[in-house]
Amino acid sequence: MTGHSFRSSLSLLVLMLVASVLALSLGAADIAGTWSAILHPFTSTDSQAHQIIWQIRAPRIATALLVGAALGVAGALAQGSTNNPLAEPAILGTAAGAGLGVLVGVLCNLASIGSIGAVLFATIGALLTTLLVFELSHRNGTTTALQLIIVGIALSAVISAIVGLTISMVARPDARSVSFWSLGSLALVQSEDLLHLAPVIVLAIIAAFVIAKPLDLLSLGDSTAQTLGANPKRVRLVAFLVLSILVATSVSTVGTIAFLGLAAPHIARFIAGPGHRKLVIASAFIGAIMLLVADTFARSIAPPNELPIGLITSLIGAPVLIYLVRSRRQVWL
Repeated sequence: MTGHSFRSSLSLLVLMLVASVLALSLGAADIAGTWSAILHPFTSTDSQAHQIIWQIRAPRIATALLVGAALGVAGALAQGSTNNPLAEPAILGTAAGAGLGVLVGVLCNLASIGSIGAVLFATIGALLTTLLVFELSHRNGTTTALQLIIVGIALSAVISAIVGLTISMVARPDARSVSFWSLGSLALVQSEDLLHLAPVIVLAIIAAFVIAKPLDLLSLGDSTAQTLGANPKRVRLVAFLVLSILVATSVSTVGTIAFLGLAAPHIARFIAGPGHRKLVIASAFIGAIMLLVADTFARSIAPPNELPIGLITSLIGAPVLIYLVRSRRQVWL
């Protein structure tokens, strides 16, 4: 890692830590002794401030960081594996497929919301949908950006319609709870969710870092990548598997959060450049920060109501992305 990359990563880490501490202090509840409870996490554990901050807010903040990092890295993998700057999990159909997978698992009584079984079914649905989108958009030996986006949007719409119609027709409460995925929410997150969320996401991000080098070769085109010793089909399949796991774990826990997977990697490119190893790290930090800030706004702006987090991520990420695109050179290579 170069000196510039190290400084960039360190700056993003510090920014993430500052945002986490501020998120601990903000919320709908008006509590006394907030900063005392934050600075002394192991004292007065039975106080109201300690319980709200460390038992309610802290797990939610940790989940926001993990899910944000997962979606940021998933976006970087989606763009790198397809060599398409417009690709992201929601557009590729990955998120919709994950939602359908969980719904199937719930209806077959093989999974429950937020369980390991839900993650497994979501991964299967996400991977199959992503592969289907890529195959359907593959024509005459090539896959153009326009074909990929059109097929992805169309298939996502079909799957979302199937999920919506199924939820409307069944009477089971556990199936109807899937409807909260449309705009995403961290309101139902519990500390127990971190037990399966953290290891899966951390291992998947490590896997993304490992396959980052071959993704650099894919940016040169499949023919050139193959000449240089890479197997484009295998690299793409592994990337699709890893991003499916990342998206599936996120969707099965907090629902579908659009746009973050598109914006975070683009913002990361302006900071870290196009190299995928640096890009994976920067996308993880930026995704984590974006989702944490969005969730803090969502639960603090209009108490006791909680705003849809997917709308907040768009409001935060879109202006930043537009500013960077207009003010700096194009870094998509």
